[in-house]
Amino acid sequence: MLGKMRLSIRSKIILGYIFVLVCVVVFLGVISGRVASLQRETDFISRHDIEVHDLAHSIEKSLLDMETGQRGYMITGDASYLEPYTAASSKWESDYNQLYRLLADNPQQQKNLEDIKANIDRWIEIAGKPSIEMKRSGQEAEVQTFFLSDPGKPEMDAMREKLTAFLDTEKGLTSERVQTLEDNNRRLITIIYLLWIALAAVSISAAVLISKNIVTTIKEVTGTIRDIASGGNLNKRIHTRTRDEIAELGSATNDLLQEVQQQNEMKEQVAATATLLQNEANMASLSRVFVNRLASIFQAPYIVLYEAKEEELVRLASYAGEHEDEAGKSVIAWGQGLVGQCAADQSMIALDRLPNNYIHISSGLGSAFPTYIVIAPVVFEGRTLAVIEIAALVTFSKHQLDMLRQLLDTVGVTMHSVINRAQIQRLYMEAQTMNEELQAQSEELQVQTEELQVQSEELQMQTDELQSLNDKLEYQKAQAEEAAAEMEKYAEQAKLSSNYKSEFLANMSHELRTPLNSMLILSQMLSENKNGTLQEEEVKYASVIHSSGSDLLRLINDILDLSKVESGQIQLDISSIHASELPEMMYRYFAKTAEAKSLDFKVEIAPNVGDVFFSDELRLHQILRNLLSNAFKFTERGEVCLSIYKLDSVSTPSFSMPYETLAFAVRDTGIGITEEQQQVIFDAFKQADGATARKYGGTGLGLSISLQFAKLLGGELAVESEPGKGSTFTLYLPYQTEYVDESPMLVMQAEAAAAISGPLSTASTQAAHPVGSRLHGEELAAALPAAEDMFLEDSALFDGKKILVVDDDIRNVYALANALERYNMQVLTAQNGYECLDLLQAEPDIDLILMDIMMPEMDGYQTMRNIRQTLELNELPMIALTAKAMKEDRDKCLAAGASDYLSKPLNINEVIARIKVWLTRPEI
Repeated sequence: MLGKMRLSIRSKIILGYIFVLVCVVVFLGVISGRVASLQRETDFISRHDIEVHDLAHSIEKSLLDMETGQRGYMITGDASYLEPYTAASSKWESDYNQLYRLLADNPQQQKNLEDIKANIDRWIEIAGKPSIEMKRSGQEAEVQTFFLSDPGKPEMDAMREKLTAFLDTEKGLTSERVQTLEDNNRRLITIIYLLWIALAAVSISAAVLISKNIVTTIKEVTGTIRDIASGGNLNKRIHTRTRDEIAELGSATNDLLQEVQQQNEMKEQVAATATLLQNEANMASLSRVFVNRLASIFQAPYIVLYEAKEEELVRLASYAGEHEDEAGKSVIAWGQGLVGQCAADQSMIALDRLPNNYIHISSGLGSAFPTYIVIAPVVFEGRTLAVIEIAALVTFSKHQLDMLRQLLDTVGVTMHSVINRAQIQRLYMEAQTMNEELQAQSEELQVQTEELQVQSEELQMQTDELQSLNDKLEYQKAQAEEAAAEMEKYAEQAKLSSNYKSEFLANMSHELRTPLNSMLILSQMLSENKNGTLQEEEVKYASVIHSSGSDLLRLINDILDLSKVESGQIQLDISSIHASELPEMMYRYFAKTAEAKSLDFKVEIAPNVGDVFFSDELRLHQILRNLLSNAFKFTERGEVCLSIYKLDSVSTPSFSMPYETLAFAVRDTGIGITEEQQQVIFDAFKQADGATARKYGGTGLGLSISLQFAKLLGGELAVESEPGKGSTFTLYLPYQTEYVDESPMLVMQAEAAAAISGPLSTASTQAAHPVGSRLHGEELAAALPAAEDMFLEDSALFDGKKILVVDDDIRNVYALANALERYNMQVLTAQNGYECLDLLQAEPDIDLILMDIMMPEMDGYQTMRNIRQTLELNELPMIALTAKAMKEDRDKCLAAGASDYLSKPLNINEVIARIKVWLTRPEI
C-alpha cells in the first residue's frame, strides 16, 4: 500500500514514528484515565467518609455538651453552665445540615439521620428547654420532681443507639470502598502489561514494513545504475515504481544522461562546423557556408547574416529568400531595429508569436508564416563582427539556443582570423606603396638638405638681428613694469573712489528717505480720508503726492541696485526653485494688471522642464517681474505670455551656451522695438526713444539691471521684436538640477537689493516672520494688499497699547504719532537716546519701541544696546527704523538688540503689520 502512495522516504519514516507515537498516546490515555478514576475514588474516601465520621462525632459531642450544661445549671443554678448548652444548641444543627448534604448519594442514611434529629428535637422540647425555664423561674420543687422523673432520658438513650448504628453503617461502606479500590489497582497493573506488549508488536511491525519498502526501491535503482555504468549505453534510462526520493534520484540520473548526450551532440556539431569553415579565405564565402550549415543543423527555413562595419550592418549572406530583395534589408544602421540593437547590445534576442505578415517562407508546394525568430550577434573579444537572424516554424529549445551560442563563438574566431588576414594583406600592399613613396621622398630630402644649409647661414644673420631686438625688449619691459606700478596705484585710487561712492549712496539714501518717510505716511493718511474731512479733489491731490513719492522711492532703489551691480557688490543666494510655483507667483503679481488693461495673461511650462532647478530665486523673480512689467506697460491689446522651456544648447550671434539651458520667454503683442533701438534699450537710463519715455514713463533702468543680474546668474538676456507686432524678451539660464557650492563666496560680495519690487524692501519680508526665518520679498508683497482691512477688523488688539517713538526728526514723529493714534494706541516720543532711556525708567509698561538709528548725542545702536544690557529689558520688542537700505545696516541693527528692522520711507500698513506680529508674539 505504501509503495503506491506518493510518499517520500522522510515521510515514510515520520509516518512510522507518528504511528508509534499515536499508540503511545492511546496507551497513556488509557492509563491516565484509569489512574484518574482511582485517584477520584481515593479522594472520595479520604474526603467524604472521614468528613461524615467527623460530623457524626461532632453532633454526638454537641448533644453531650447540651446535656452536661443543662444538668450543671439545674444543680448549681450558675448561668455559666449554660454556655456549653447554648453553643452546642446552634452547632449541632449546622453539623447536621452539612452531614445531610454529604449523604445525598445514600437516601437510607439520610433517613436514619432524620430519625436522630427527631430524637434531638424531642429531647430539647421535653427536657432541655422546660428544665432550664423552671430553674430560671425559681421553681425548685418542680425541678426536684423533674430530676426524679427525668423524661428526656429515653430520648437521649435512643439517640445514642441510632448514632452508634449510623456510624457502624458508614464504617461498613468505607470498608467496601477500600476493597473496591484495591481490586481496581490490580486490574490497572494487568492492563499496563497488556498495552506494553501490544505497543511493542505494532512498533516492530511498522518498522519492518517501512524499511522493507525503502530498501527494496534503493536496490532496484542501484542495480539499474550499475548496468548503465558497465555497458556505457547512454540511451538506457532508469525506471522506478516509487514516488519518493529514490524516484527523484532516478529522474535526476536520466536528466544527466540526457544532458551528456546533448553535450556530445553539440561538441560534434561545433567540431564539424569548425572543420568546414577553416578553409574559407574571405567573409563572403565564409558567411554562405556558415548560413547553410546552420540551416541544416536547426532545420531553419530562413536565415540572414549581416557583417558589422563601422557605422552600419551590411547583408552578406542569406538562405531561402524568394527573391534577393526579400532576403532582409541590404543595410541597417547601428541601433536600428532589432538587428541594429542586437549589434549594439551584443545580446541575443528571441521572439515568438510573430504576426502573419512578418515574412513568407515558401517552397515548391506552398508557403507558411514563421512563428519564431532568433537574432544573435557574432562577438569576438568584446567586438561585434556580425549579426545573424534566423526565422523558424517552431520555438528553439534551450539546448538549441546553447548550441547556437557555441557555433557563433566558433564562427567568431574564424571571422576574426579572416578579417585579420585581409587586414594584413591590405597593410602589406600599403607598406609596399609607402616604401616606394619613401624612396622618392629621400631624394627630395637630399635636395632640401642643401637648401637648409643655405638657410642656416641666413638664420645666423637673423640671430644677430634678434639679439639687438632682445636688448630693445628688455628696455621696453622695464618701461612696462613702471606702467604696471602706475596702474596698480590707479586701481587703489579706484577702489577708494568706489568706497566713497558707496558711502555717498548710503548717505544719499538716508537724506532722501528721511523726508520721503513723513511725506508718504502723511499722504497715505490723507488719501485714505478716513475721517471724511477732505474733499474728493483734495484726496486726489494726496494720492498724487503718495504716488509720486513711491515713484521717487523706486527710482532711488533702482539707482542703488545699478550702483551695486556696477561696483561688483552683489552676493548670489543659490537655492532650489520649484518651477511649478512660478505660474502662481506671477499670476499673483500681474493678474489684476492684466484684468485692468483687458489683456490675456498666460504662464506656460514645457513638459521637459523638471520640477526643481537651482539658481538665485530672488534675482530670477526680479528679472521676470521687470520683463513682465514692461510687457504690460507697452501692450494695449492682445496678450502677454511667459513661456518656460528647456534647450540642449543656445547659440546666437552675440553669445553661445553649449549646455542645457532653461529659457524664460516673455512675449507680448505691444508696440514693438525697431532693430536700431534694440541696441540701446539695455543701457542705463535709456529707452527706445524720448516719445516712449514721455508716454509710458519709467527711468530706463529695469532692462539694464535685468541684464546685469542675468549675467551674474551665468546667463544672458536677448530680445526679438518687430514694430507694431510685439516683442519677446528671453532670459537664458544654465539648467542646474543640483547645486555644488564651488567657493565660499559667490561672484559678488554684498547685499541682494530686493527694493526693485517697489516700496517693499528686503527687510520688509520680516513683517510676517520673526528674525531668523527666510521669506522672499515677493511673497510678502503678494500677501500685504489685504493687510489694512485685516488690521482694521482686529483694531481692538491695539487699544491702549503704549508705543514709544524715538526719532530726532519732528516730521517723522508727527507722521507716526498720527498714524498710530488712529488705532487707539498711546504714543510717547523721545528725540534722542538719553530721553528714551529716561522714559523707559519712568514708564516701565511700554509695549513696543520704534527706534530711529541716525540721532544726535546717542544714536539708535547705542540706545538699543543700553536697553538690552543696562536696563535688562530683553523681552521688550524694538523695531529699528533707518533710511539706509544696505544689508550691513540691517545686520548692525539686529546685532545691537533690535527685534526687527524697517527701512524708510515707511509703509504704514507694514508698520502696523510688524507691530501686530510683535504684540501677539506670546500668543503665537
